[in-house]
Amino acid sequence: MTDIRNSGQTSAGIPLENPPDDQTGSDYSIGQDNIEGKFGPIGFDIHNPVFAVSALTVIAFVAYTLIMPEQANSVFSLLFSTVTKSFDWFFISAADIFVILCLVIVISPYGKIRLGGREAKPDFSYLSWFSMLFAAGMGIGLMFYGVSEPLSHFSSSLGGTAVGADGIRTDWAPLGAATSQEEAIRLGMAASIFHWALHPWAIYAVVALSLAFFSYNKGLPLTIRSAFYPIFGERVWGWPGHIIDIVAVFATLFGLATSLGLGAIQANSGFNKLFDMPIDTTWQVILIVGITAIALFSVVRGLEAGVKLLSEINMGIAALLILFVLIAGPTLFLLPDILNFLGAYLQYLPALSNPVGREDVNFMQGWTSFYWAWWISWSPFVGMFIARVSRGRTVREFLISVLLIPSLVCVLWMSIFGGAAISQVARDGYTAVTEAALPVQLFTMLDALPLASITSFIGIVLVIVFFVTSSDSGSLVIDTIASGGKVDAPIPQRVFWCLFEGLIAIVLLLSAGGLKSLQSMVISTGLLFTVVLLVMCVSIWRGLANEPR
Repeated sequence: MTDIRNSGQTSAGIPLENPPDDQTGSDYSIGQDNIEGKFGPIGFDIHNPVFAVSALTVIAFVAYTLIMPEQANSVFSLLFSTVTKSFDWFFISAADIFVILCLVIVISPYGKIRLGGREAKPDFSYLSWFSMLFAAGMGIGLMFYGVSEPLSHFSSSLGGTAVGADGIRTDWAPLGAATSQEEAIRLGMAASIFHWALHPWAIYAVVALSLAFFSYNKGLPLTIRSAFYPIFGERVWGWPGHIIDIVAVFATLFGLATSLGLGAIQANSGFNKLFDMPIDTTWQVILIVGITAIALFSVVRGLEAGVKLLSEINMGIAALLILFVLIAGPTLFLLPDILNFLGAYLQYLPALSNPVGREDVNFMQGWTSFYWAWWISWSPFVGMFIARVSRGRTVREFLISVLLIPSLVCVLWMSIFGGAAISQVARDGYTAVTEAALPVQLFTMLDALPLASITSFIGIVLVIVFFVTSSDSGSLVIDTIASGGKVDAPIPQRVFWCLFEGLIAIVLLLSAGGLKSLQSMVISTGLLFTVVLLVMCVSIWRGLANEPR
């Protein structure tokens, strides 16, 4: 076992030119609660009891969903309805708190603190760093919703409001809907960007900053529990910490499973358009199995050769696709529209962020609550991954980069893909894109542009590579948590988690609820982890306040 307080390296396994400026005084050593050994030729190094409780619960969940699918679907539906209707205000309020905290830290003296100590240097260039931030953060989701969400909000805004007999609105329009087509376009794009810009990246930033700070500056293990040391002290290595890490494992697994399920559905739809592949769960399962196999290869190659390389390739392909749609689409409309949509987002941001007194209950509960729960479920995975690649940045540089750069990329993506689709409908009368099923709308939009077969195939490749990078980096993060902060645990453990990410996506797709089951589980685990994140906000503030500057 290694005592990280005197080892000259971080708990992330990255050598330090200088040890951290400050220490917590904790006597805890990475892996001191681990069980090491071999099962035949397979070695293991797992945290007791985080790995055992997490693994056994996941196995039990998979068995229950397969053996009793109808009952499981009823439970999933009840969870989704209860959480979205009863805790919508909670999710929205929490996300607002995360944004405000990040902005306050940026302008505070704490922004001068450098992750890893005063002399620490960044491990990655800006290009590699930004590529990994974006590819891990929300790649699959943008491919799935980049066209369909702006179209949905545009259509519902244009359709106006409708009130049921009980006086509650039954429409899905954001806020008060729109009175003109131009207003519907701006409101629809603002609502879409709202779900992908500052708020989700603030969620990731809080987790990433907490993990990076307490690992690189305080010498604690790179696990979620370490961020709570200022509150729990040495008790964080006992059951309070065990529970935090177990909840983080569940949130990450179901958040990833939802994204992998969405990726499989969209890839299936794309292959259907290009090669007449039947759209059904059998082919979606085959796709999940095949892409998980590719992810396993990347898992074995590690962070530098696997995730970093794939992230950079994917960013290059995504940039080419955006450029093509911008040039081949309605360029004269899209270029000014980008600034127009960014302005609309800023205009409607206060109203969309309001957690109380809203009448647009369907939009608030069915869209915003789900999204915030989804991002919160992804936050242990994305936050830890960002922390691992962000050593050497100042807190201010870190927060500005994590908040603004990916947010601007999301604004660009939504404005070009969503804006092109809306322009096809509103300006060209091309209704096929609105009539298409949600997973097919990206490919239907591309159908109206030149080289549709080539660009659709590129779109499928992007979905698959985003799938691989998410599964790969997710497996790495879950294994780090389940092995007590070790990043050099035996590779078969990462393989185990990678396989179970795919397996959970499969069983939820095969359940009676399908996509709804995926959404139900992510919002349920997201609720639990929201409480964890709110406490984490207090902890990181205390930690920064005690750090030499």
